[in-house]
Amino acid sequence: MHLNKAFLLVVSLLMALIFSHVSLAQEKVFTVVIDPGHGGKDTGTTGTARYKDKNEKDIVLAVGLKVEALMAKEMPNTKVIFTRKKDEFIELKKRGEIANKANADLFVSIHANAATYKATGTETYVLGVHRNETNLAVAKRENDVILLEEDYEKHYSYDPHSPSSIIGLTLMQEDYLDQSIRMAKIVEKSFAEVGKRRTRGVKQAGFVVLHQTYMPSILIEIGFLSNKVEEDFLRKSSGQQKIAASIVQGIKKYKQELDKNTIVNTKTSETTTASKIYKDIIFKVQIASSANKVSTEPYNFKGLKNINRVKVGSHYKYYLGQTSDYNLIKKLKKEANDKGFSGAFIVAFKDKERISVDKVLKSAAL
Repeated sequence: MHLNKAFLLVVSLLMALIFSHVSLAQEKVFTVVIDPGHGGKDTGTTGTARYKDKNEKDIVLAVGLKVEALMAKEMPNTKVIFTRKKDEFIELKKRGEIANKANADLFVSIHANAATYKATGTETYVLGVHRNETNLAVAKRENDVILLEEDYEKHYSYDPHSPSSIIGLTLMQEDYLDQSIRMAKIVEKSFAEVGKRRTRGVKQAGFVVLHQTYMPSILIEIGFLSNKVEEDFLRKSSGQQKIAASIVQGIKKYKQELDKNTIVNTKTSETTTASKIYKDIIFKVQIASSANKVSTEPYNFKGLKNINRVKVGSHYKYYLGQTSDYNLIKKLKKEANDKGFSGAFIVAFKDKERISVDKVLKSAAL
């Protein structure tokens, strides 16, 4: 009997260990895709005539590798994937495929800038409508790489010879635009604070490489190789290290915000208040209405979970929760108010049609 009990105890412990490992393996690891721009036959910008040994493709790869090394130390539980780790030509659509296949949480494309005028500083782009001719020119320069791809006409609905084609890129990333902008702002702030760099801010432009991805995505221009002083900085290992440190600090802060805003508030689901159920009625809390389609992830709504988006005419309405319990919906409204949604209000639906809340409350509660 004692041997049988000991055997069963050992088996149960082994099973517990196995299931704990399975559970851990199933948890999604925060994954970042680093995309060093250009590569192989695509040199990128060449900078000034003083240097001939290294071009944009070499500098951004060096920065990317330094980002990986720093993340291994500072964010050891984060998975880093590269679109390229050597001097090779990778098509823009392939870069997006790598990120999408990995189900990445963040896509960071690293580039170096150039201008016909004296310019300096960093700038971070998200996919969007161009604000001026400068943004248009930057996007066109980075997108022209597809001319080096075979049969590019078959893979892209984009004509690099036509400026209107760039503007016409659809916002496939619309669901992730808010997160992308937030990440871009954090990185630019990090450049100023950590790297002590001049920041030119967050901008929007039609980059094909961002157009291919389905997650929050940014494209960083780490500086101007056309500026002699900045070129010297970007070519030095010490300068590249400062750039990498700024990017890693940005990624770290972005993830911290995500972690903070997606913590489950167990107190919300606990209630000692008696239920007040209205049969066949669904209550929701309307917290926002916008012409923009925004992802319903908690970090877009100050940590609120269970957000539902419904298109009504040309606008989108955003609702918190759904229940037939009026007391519960009142608690959710208070939660929304406490989070800063002071204009939140309760709405009621019957058979998917909106009806007056007052009318419902005057009916008999079951």
